[in-house]
Amino acid sequence: MNCRHCGAALRHTFLDLGFAPPSNAYLKADELNRPETWFPLKIRVCEQCWLVQTEDYAQADALFSPDYAYFSSTSSGWLAHAQRYAQMMMQRLGLNDKNFVIEVAANDGYLLKNFVAAGISCLGIEPTASTAAAAEAIGVPVLREFFGEALARRLADEGRQADLIAGNNVYAHVPDINDFTRGLAAVLKPGGTITLEFPHLLRLIQNNQFDTVYHEHFSYLSIHAVQRIFNAAGLRIYDIEELPTHGGSVRVYGCHAAAAFEQQPAVERVLQSEVEGGLLDLATYQAFQARADRVKNELLAFLLEQKRLGKTVAAYGAAAKGNTLLNYAGVKPDLLPFVCDAAPAKQGKYLPGSHIPILAPQALAEQRPDYVLILPWNIAPEVREQNKALAVQGTKFVTAVPQLEVL
Repeated sequence: MNCRHCGAALRHTFLDLGFAPPSNAYLKADELNRPETWFPLKIRVCEQCWLVQTEDYAQADALFSPDYAYFSSTSSGWLAHAQRYAQMMMQRLGLNDKNFVIEVAANDGYLLKNFVAAGISCLGIEPTASTAAAAEAIGVPVLREFFGEALARRLADEGRQADLIAGNNVYAHVPDINDFTRGLAAVLKPGGTITLEFPHLLRLIQNNQFDTVYHEHFSYLSIHAVQRIFNAAGLRIYDIEELPTHGGSVRVYGCHAAAAFEQQPAVERVLQSEVEGGLLDLATYQAFQARADRVKNELLAFLLEQKRLGKTVAAYGAAAKGNTLLNYAGVKPDLLPFVCDAAPAKQGKYLPGSHIPILAPQALAEQRPDYVLILPWNIAPEVREQNKALAVQGTKFVTAVPQLEVL
């Protein structure tokens, strides 16, 4: 396999998690006895441009199906994050009813609804029918297609170039990152701004967040790699914000190479932090596997010990990262009988691979387990707050990443 950006041969494995089904391929009851497709889950690092990427097996149209079950609006914290962003960008760029905003991977309209409410014209691009329908239901116009250079040029030819293009947690999900980036350049006005939010590879490595590796993530991004990809498409990074979301993300501000935006000091600061964090050192990547294995072993030891003691353990959050962890550790319903999730689209289904049933959150109050394993550790405070009545009754909360911790 060659690097998806620069074409260099990929000779180095960063992480091998064996085989797993797509992390968002939740199963209905009548599908449990059918064959399930498992793909290798291995990521490699390019020592030429330092893009970290999955091996080519799963196709995007198989991963992002019409009944895609991830709805952004499920998390109240994420909704608040999106609202703050919209208000900040309106002020920073002086956006009004004469401007045009595009969001790539608009999901259920969680972000663009803020621009609609402000009277700013916008367009969501979202290929999954389930989430696109939810966005349209709240007044967000949606184009149901995958984004790339061809679509971007079509929009540009129609006079629909954007003053602001937003992409939250989509850049890592695109199989052809060069085509996607050329698309951003094609549909951006000469003086426009692109903002992309994505989990920062530096935080993944520092905080042992190996469970954020799954097939829907084709790339794991550093600023060094993104800067190269942007430059090749005629774009440049002019500012960066470091964010706490998803365990440590960055918001990259991009523009055309010739645009007037002045590069802010944060760009060099983050680039330097990556150098100091070892992201340009092959040894950093080669040492990571042992750290992932330690988490897997700690979790299995904990679950086995609780079963031996007659204690009950349930999980919260049928998130993709939880599926990566459970399938890598080989956890099945005998050790973890159910997981609760607030998303109605997931309730009544089963986790891919492990076949653990997904129940509504009230099942925790009914069952009152001794321990609740919070799989989406990035929203652990929110989950604990929502279930504080359980803690009063003696239930303890647990996270497994970056190491096993009873909260």
